[in-house]
Amino acid sequence: MKTTIKWVDKIGFEGATDSGHKIMMDGTEKFGGENRGARPMEMILLGLGGCSSIDVMLMLQKSKQDVTDCVCEVTAERADAIPAVFTKIHVHFVVTGNDLQDNRVKRAVSLSSEKYCSVSLMLEKACEMSHSYEIVSA
Repeated sequence: MKTTIKWVDKIGFEGATDSGHKIMMDGTEKFGGENRGARPMEMILLGLGGCSSIDVMLMLQKSKQDVTDCVCEVTAERADAIPAVFTKIHVHFVVTGNDLQDNRVKRAVSLSSEKYCSVSLMLEKACEMSHSYEIVSA
């Protein structure tokens, strides 16, 4: 796996992935950026949410759950000092569907966080991680 990050201007960069996708990253105006893209630390949280969401949905689909929507909310706290690393991250799923079985949703979230999500397993070595879910009837 390889990515390439190319300087655009000021403190804006374009990231390119092996799979052919491009993503703009930029800093805040405070540091000379123009707010044209996500911050690098936001990208980490997006990667975590995306990885875990894929796991959860694959497991729920495999267990024949009638999911109509799945939202993953990732919140994080950072250290006050530089480097401002993540100190706590919480991943919360809101799964909407018809006749969803609590035990299957719980199992999918647990398996993702404890066994399958590479991003989650990597980040838990560096900060406190927690996970939760709620089920909403469609």
